[in-house]
Amino acid sequence: MNSIDFAGIGMTSQRTRERLIKRLEEQGISNQAVLDVIKRTPRHLFLDEALAHRAYEDTALPIGFSQTLSQPYIVARMTEILLSAGPMRRVLEIGTGSGYQTTILAQLVDNVYSVERIEPLLKKAQQRFKAFGLNNVYASLSDGAFGCQQNAPYDGIISTAAPQSIPEHLLRQLAPNGTLVIPVGNGASQSLSVIKRMGASNEYDEEIVEKVKFVPLLSGVIH
Repeated sequence: MNSIDFAGIGMTSQRTRERLIKRLEEQGISNQAVLDVIKRTPRHLFLDEALAHRAYEDTALPIGFSQTLSQPYIVARMTEILLSAGPMRRVLEIGTGSGYQTTILAQLVDNVYSVERIEPLLKKAQQRFKAFGLNNVYASLSDGAFGCQQNAPYDGIISTAAPQSIPEHLLRQLAPNGTLVIPVGNGASQSLSVIKRMGASNEYDEEIVEKVKFVPLLSGVIH
């Protein structure tokens, strides 16, 4: 994990951030480490300037290319679920997007491998990682449905886009007892699923947590 000193990097009012944290707590987020990291991470730096004033609302916001910066509650919920499985040495993120979820994870796990299919978004995110001094993030251009075989297996996999069904590639890249947190379904109906690999077997336990709304997981790379 990476400890970042965000002091002086375009900080916004502490009160605004504290209001967001209070909302997350009211919605059931209880992992203090997750709340602390969300509180200190400057979400407005992951948005275009025109939208920065809305950064601490508990809502998804556009980042271009028909993609969104996930709602803080969903980021917190998925991160909390992932961490409930125990310490995470290697985590794969499907869909780097703006790099916000990546930055949250990087402060809570040892190493984050992130794949993004839209090159302009990836390049912007990589610039942010560099500015923040995140040296435990490895982000690359790739079709997320295939995961990232060269760095597998992963203790945890988190997807910020929804496939219509769970990709086999992701299941096969889970370490023994690994956890996959992924929204599944079509545009009209999606559920957040938590899939745990049962030891070193090829058996998996699936739990559906709640209804969600994510952009679809699409194939192909955009330069």
